[in-house]
Amino acid sequence: MTRTLTRRHFVLSAATAAVSAPLLRAAPSERVRVGVVGVGNQGAYNWGELAKKTDADVVAICDVDERMTANARKQFPKAAFFTDFRKLIDAKGLDAVLCATPDHNHFPVTHRALDAGLHVYCEKPLAHTVWEARTMAELAARKKLVTQMGTQIHAGDNYRRVVEMIKKGVIGPVKEVHVWVGGGAYNGNGKRPAPKPVPEGLDWDQWLGPAMERPYAPEYVPFNWRRYWAFGGGKMADMACHHMDLPFWALDLRYPTRVSAEGSPVTLETGADWIICTYEFPARGDRPPVTLTWYDGDKRPKYFADGKLPKWGDGTLFVGEKGMLLAGYGERKLVPADDFTGIDGDKSIPKSIGHHREWIEAIKTGGPTTCNFDYSGALTEAVLLGVVSYRLGKPLEWDAKVLKAKGIPEADALIKKEYRKGWEV
Repeated sequence: MTRTLTRRHFVLSAATAAVSAPLLRAAPSERVRVGVVGVGNQGAYNWGELAKKTDADVVAICDVDERMTANARKQFPKAAFFTDFRKLIDAKGLDAVLCATPDHNHFPVTHRALDAGLHVYCEKPLAHTVWEARTMAELAARKKLVTQMGTQIHAGDNYRRVVEMIKKGVIGPVKEVHVWVGGGAYNGNGKRPAPKPVPEGLDWDQWLGPAMERPYAPEYVPFNWRRYWAFGGGKMADMACHHMDLPFWALDLRYPTRVSAEGSPVTLETGADWIICTYEFPARGDRPPVTLTWYDGDKRPKYFADGKLPKWGDGTLFVGEKGMLLAGYGERKLVPADDFTGIDGDKSIPKSIGHHREWIEAIKTGGPTTCNFDYSGALTEAVLLGVVSYRLGKPLEWDAKVLKAKGIPEADALIKKEYRKGWEV
């Protein structure tokens, strides 16, 4: 049974007494007390969803960049404010934590929150390394906590209809899936940017967190950190958790046995202009093995070149024995359409109450979430293995039980990274 809320007091130090202490939280049937770590950009979207659409009270906020906090502090004037997430988590009285930091800080924030017995919502990708994703999933399971990864499109109706159609066998057994995202905005030039003075209001040491020491540069903050391996994983780590979520859900995928990636020339500092990554997944019960191929940059599946598919943006293509199903965030199309007249999803998967609300309601009731860390941890592992294969320039024969690439010891440093002194777990 999932741990539901317990009656605790919210106690703040004198230095952070923006909220009177102690404060009793509302009864479990009423409100959930949440601390938000990372309140700008995607963090602002998240606290906005909590405030407008859920039974949550944002009672503590944290950000290392005070330039990004004005809107959140205006929205939650009584919330305690921190620049160190450890102090927010260690304060008494929170029920849950929402993490919307850059990728390299997902693990330290989330692990500490879970270890403290707090429910967690963490933005995608769940972690910066494969080991982190597995460790977070296992800790959440041991603690019996309610978790959710921030793949908000998972709550969309279109994804539900596609999943129903695949599970129903509308296009027959699926052995082949293609997933693609265009553009190359997250690539870099392979170089570390020139150091600049740290701007007032930014705690650079806290922003670095577990990452190895390096000088501040404006290219890192607030967004372009994604293109640097030290902090993110390029476009694949950013977007694949959204798009590969659909085949993972529809086909009940989990751990690949082989991962092989190619792409633009690899650099030590920055991400790829493009990647094509092929995953091999084993049979699941009576369902056949599946080959899933990811494309980013300007790369796409061969089916577009031979004219078999209509014009389409980013998306997913399921190739079945009886036909194909083309899907995006909000649309789907059976190919060839004439062979599937009148066939659509059966709406056996209920309409979502909302991705954030699902998490809050599960905390209150002990119910399930659809992107819990068991599911989203395995998804994140697969995505990040593609990044590892690309960076090494080698295919990985993957042993999921021991988190090892067979015969490639140099992969270990990318599977589990080294942490800066004082940030070890």
